[in-house]
Amino acid sequence: MAQMRDKRRSLDEAVAGIESGMTIGLGGWGSRRKPMALVRALLRTDVTDLTVVGFLGPDLGLLISAGKVKRAYYGFVSLDSKPFYDPWFAKARTEGTIESREMDEGMVKAGLQAAAARLPFMPIRAGLGSSVPEFWGEELKTVESPYPAADGRTETLLAMPALELDAALVHLDIADEHGNAAYTGVDPYFDDLHLMSARQRILSADTIVSTEELVDSVPQQALLVNRMMVDTVSEAANGAHFTFAGGYGRDEAFQRHYAASAKDPEAWKTFAETYLSGDEADYQAAVARFTQEQKEQQA
Repeated sequence: MAQMRDKRRSLDEAVAGIESGMTIGLGGWGSRRKPMALVRALLRTDVTDLTVVGFLGPDLGLLISAGKVKRAYYGFVSLDSKPFYDPWFAKARTEGTIESREMDEGMVKAGLQAAAARLPFMPIRAGLGSSVPEFWGEELKTVESPYPAADGRTETLLAMPALELDAALVHLDIADEHGNAAYTGVDPYFDDLHLMSARQRILSADTIVSTEELVDSVPQQALLVNRMMVDTVSEAANGAHFTFAGGYGRDEAFQRHYAASAKDPEAWKTFAETYLSGDEADYQAAVARFTQEQKEQQA
């Protein structure tokens, strides 16, 4: 029996293969179980001109704040709670400093499904009859169904192109050293699709345990990711912060602090120096100080 590989890497080692100009997919949903520790590791690199794909939130915002994004393909970009919009994305979108490919959420799923199945496109009705094709210029095509209906008519469908990813970054709640992983919250989102659509499959998890403990700790249907989908796995406690994950809620106070800081250049400079200038341990220590200050102010 072949021995299963130990795929554990540091966060910085995990993102070392991402290069400028690549297309990356970010798992999670809005401000929910986002691969924030991996995004913060990416901020520490000199990578630029990324194309970002997903159901996006502050993960995209942070990358935009550091000037790393050229284009984004998304069903939405949301913080999920007040102020709801991501300030960095809103600024880039309105000023036209990134190329935006807005679409129906089902189109993102169809594009990832096509890439995962190694197909050039996936036929879908979503997007038809809307202004979405106009936003995409010449990128979106339609196809005629080869199967006529009973009345002999054929249907025109949107041919959603495969969203092929050079790398996918996802965060799960618990994993083993081989890359098997599970979520402990209520929703798997589409993290498995992101991984199956990518050439580099990068996973972080709040906790890495033995395979036996992983299997015993969650119901079978929560084992979303198997080791065949993963190239590296990094342990990152609180790694989805400030978005929520299965083991902790969204840090609403910190998310508001992030959004408010983005409105003012001096405030953002202080935010970046405080939270984004060091490694992940420095970030988590700074967050702990922020949390303590919030408690003292409320006492």
